[in-house]
Amino acid sequence: MSIDLVALRRDLHQIPEVGLQLPQTQARVLEALEGLPLEITLGRSVSSVVAVLRGGRPTEGKRPVVLLREDMDALPVEELTGLDYASTNGNMHACGHDLHMSMLVGAAHELCARREELAGDVIFMFQPGEEGVDGARYMLEEGVMDAAGSQPDWVYAIHVWSALDPCGTFSTKPGTVMASSDVAKVRVVGRGGHGSTPQRAADPVPALAEITTALQTMVTRRFDVQDPVVVTVGLLQAGTIANVIPEDGRLEATLRTFSHEARDRLIETIPQVVEGIASAHGVTGEFTLLEQYPVTINDDAEADVVAAVVTELYGEDRHARWRHPLAGAEDFSRLLELTPGCFIGLSACPPDIDPDTAPFNHSAYARFDDSVVEDGAHLLAELALRKLG
Repeated sequence: MSIDLVALRRDLHQIPEVGLQLPQTQARVLEALEGLPLEITLGRSVSSVVAVLRGGRPTEGKRPVVLLREDMDALPVEELTGLDYASTNGNMHACGHDLHMSMLVGAAHELCARREELAGDVIFMFQPGEEGVDGARYMLEEGVMDAAGSQPDWVYAIHVWSALDPCGTFSTKPGTVMASSDVAKVRVVGRGGHGSTPQRAADPVPALAEITTALQTMVTRRFDVQDPVVVTVGLLQAGTIANVIPEDGRLEATLRTFSHEARDRLIETIPQVVEGIASAHGVTGEFTLLEQYPVTINDDAEADVVAAVVTELYGEDRHARWRHPLAGAEDFSRLLELTPGCFIGLSACPPDIDPDTAPFNHSAYARFDDSVVEDGAHLLAELALRKLG
């Protein structure tokens, strides 16, 4: 390969940027793509990069299209790995997106070198803002799916893990592979007063506490244990001092489900719980939903294709077929709602660390072994070649 992907990964690791605006990262990606026969478009509202490779083999009718996507953004985490190329700017590629970008650049170089073998086109989607700010939605609104002139027929992405499996293991799963993620915001409004005379007030605190516990009971009694739902109250806030009944209180909870049906029902049920308990306490309950990412659902056939290609390229011991999905969420789910494809895991757990106890993604101590980058790049390229060759 004509580019040193490990050096690129380490360069990117030292300049992590958070959110939708990643000017340094975008510039480094563009530098790594320079000189390739690509049609490049930059995002208007976000620091994205979309590159289209036109295959050299002629086709009749609609040209088939493969989209390869990787994310670019980092996390606001102070890195504590002690690596000699560690970030020092207060942010960290604690989820391995520096490896993702390097793999996609590597796939672009390989496919450009083999352009004449492609009877179709490839979209390389470098996406900012995966970490909770829905960068995929912005890129969809800006037309990434039409970048090649027609909608993709297949979409693929690889995500690295710093734990779970031995280094170099690719993992796939048909069907649901990651959860949906939403945030519920609840405000309970009462009437403040003196702590000595609660009968003269309308105390929001007991109602807020009961709502918190009722949400957990609701999950165990209103939802099928075979279709899991996870509600985690991460913020609970009311009052300023012990002898004052506050005017209001609030909680925020993350909502995770593994099917569209459970997600829809959960969003419908929580306001009923909030309003019912608030009414019983003589206070008012207000519910706001911050929708984030849908369930990530792999196409069954494409998961099988990936498993077969990994096994053929690297051997059976390099592929793991997961039984259960992860409870994390991914905005690649938005692409999979539109087009068949597969979200692929790849363990980058350093070989000298036990994958069962290694610090996981998002940890300030998470380490990713960059020996997996070339294999990930080659797999992405090979998937495109199998579809377009």
